[in-house]
Amino acid sequence: MKKSELIKIGVSVGDLNGIGPEIILKTFEDPRMLEFCTPVIFASIKTMSFFKKHFDSPINFHGINDTDQIVEGKVNVLNVWKETPAIEFGKEDQEIGRFAVKSLEAATQALKNDTVDVLVTAPINKTTIQSDNFKFPGHTNYLAKELGGKSLMFMVTEDLKVGLLTDHVPVKDVSSHITPKLIVEKIELVYESLVKDFKKNRPKIALLGINPHVGDNGVIGKEDDEVVRPTLEKLREKGMLVYGPYAADSFFGAKNHKNFDAVIASYHDQGLIPFKTITFGEGVNFTAGLSKVRTSPDHGTAFEIAGKGEADESSFKEAVFMAIKIFHNRSEYENLTKNPLKTAHKKI
Repeated sequence: MKKSELIKIGVSVGDLNGIGPEIILKTFEDPRMLEFCTPVIFASIKTMSFFKKHFDSPINFHGINDTDQIVEGKVNVLNVWKETPAIEFGKEDQEIGRFAVKSLEAATQALKNDTVDVLVTAPINKTTIQSDNFKFPGHTNYLAKELGGKSLMFMVTEDLKVGLLTDHVPVKDVSSHITPKLIVEKIELVYESLVKDFKKNRPKIALLGINPHVGDNGVIGKEDDEVVRPTLEKLREKGMLVYGPYAADSFFGAKNHKNFDAVIASYHDQGLIPFKTITFGEGVNFTAGLSKVRTSPDHGTAFEIAGKGEADESSFKEAVFMAIKIFHNRSEYENLTKNPLKTAHKKI
């Protein structure tokens, strides 16, 4: 790949007391990564130098104060703050949460301005990021507001892709959230992402049931028969290859997921437990449905091992590669599908 083709990866550092900075260091201290992308870490050179020293990392940083100073072939660190955070590995700290938000906001603004091409986010702590000015349960909701579109948590690898009808919703409220409108919206988001972002021409999608054994004909709940089945039938009448609802307890064990391009789970743990069991260390959290590409590793801050040098960077590295791949796939799709008459008109 020519350097002129390298895409700029905006990186938000996440919770500084967690493993985010460590997995960022481990990913980009490999010089081969700079053959695929140009990283821009949104933090401060002083903060990142602290982690470089703590983890005895061979990485070399290029400190910048503005995105027009980004240099290819370097690990760029954009100075977002001048303060010196009091880092205490493994500790929940509202002040550290404030720095995580600063990094995310600056990286998102650069993404909106097209000064970086994609965003890869290190893990945050959902409690410490809360403030009077930031009241989002996580990255996905914040980015949906900032970037526009209807967001979808889409957990992906090359071979397995799992979307969610509901994500951070209490289990007791799941069934009340699942409506025909929501089912159609989420399936259409998954379908569109599979076509645009993963180059699937006619995606085949499976939907898992809400209740155990898909309700057992109403004995364990009527939602699957009264809400899910009729909605899927209407989508199939429109030509979409959408099947289910399937009993979740046996679906992955029977390897039925291999017959589909994506699986949609009814709620968070129903989808993420099998996904992480099958793919842990390789999985990527991709926010589908947005105007820009955002990925992250499939794990959290891992406070219990923070600062010990034990964190595995595999998922973060996969998130970087996945962001690059999706960016190129989406660009190719847009070029192939744009109006040829408008293109011809511009050339005249």
